[in-house]
Amino acid sequence: MELRTMPFDHPDAVKLNDQVQLEYGERYSDEGESEGDVTPLDASMFTPPRGLYLLAYDDRGRPVATGGWRSQDANDEGYSDGDAELKRMYVIREARGLGLARRILAALEDDARAAGRTRMVLETGTKQPEAIALYTSSGYTLCTTKFGHYREYENSRCFAKPLSRP
Repeated sequence: MELRTMPFDHPDAVKLNDQVQLEYGERYSDEGESEGDVTPLDASMFTPPRGLYLLAYDDRGRPVATGGWRSQDANDEGYSDGDAELKRMYVIREARGLGLARRILAALEDDARAAGRTRMVLETGTKQPEAIALYTSSGYTLCTTKFGHYREYENSRCFAKPLSRP
């Protein structure tokens, strides 16, 4: 597997984003959230040094996983100065269980740390137990104060991890 830095609007990134949106819709359809994640995003948010977007490619050159981070600072959505927010962590079904999400997560944390960010944060939902398991096993803790677009939703869960220097 090869990790490549790509723009958020690259055709391969758009393809995987469409797939993750469908999965979000399936998982949350019984709660009226069939449209996926509607958090406003654009490619400029993931441009270094204020962010990064990664795609993983298999040995046949197919995009199989994705993830990115974008800078956040104190604002009315509950973020704090120095935050790096994880977005669009996703592995296609056929490539799950290979450690790709963990590898992408580590690379994103390293990059955000190098960019001077002090805390990695993320928002996920209760119908994504695999994501919650990944994050908690990687040192993320549940936040008592929620942030982000879905902070007022009952099924929203927010996690954070300090990005201290190794």
